Amino acid sequence: MTERAVAERMVQQVHAARVGGDLTALCRLFADQGRYEIVGASADKPIAIRTTSIAELRPWLAMMVKVFRLSDYCLLSLVVEWPRATAHWRTDIYSKVTGVTVPTELIDLLELSEDHILSYTEFFAPR
Repeated sequence: MTERAVAERMVQQVHAARVGGDLTALCRLFADQGRYEIVGASADKPIAIRTTSIAELRPWLAMMVKVFRLSDYCLLSLVVEWPRATAHWRTDIYSKVTGVTVPTELIDLLELSEDHILSYTEFFAPR
């Protein structure tokens, strides 16, 4: 499998798990000592999360899967410069807490190995 094909597969898998709310699949994609960071803004406040292991990441992912439902997913672009990939995508994010759906733009910066995500930084903003 080419490096580009590996990156495409990993991005497809992580996005499918996010949209599908599949916590087990999400956790399986990250390296044990993988880094994960979210930087963005909701409608009324900034959001920042940073973890350095799957043990730290799992509770955040569990909360995200429980609270937010994603729909109308669209991958807009994917740039691969192995072992890095940049994905630009959009989705509608529904909060089970507020009952509000927010159309959102996202940029993911990933560093990959053949079978895991080593680093994942996500930037997002409402559109």
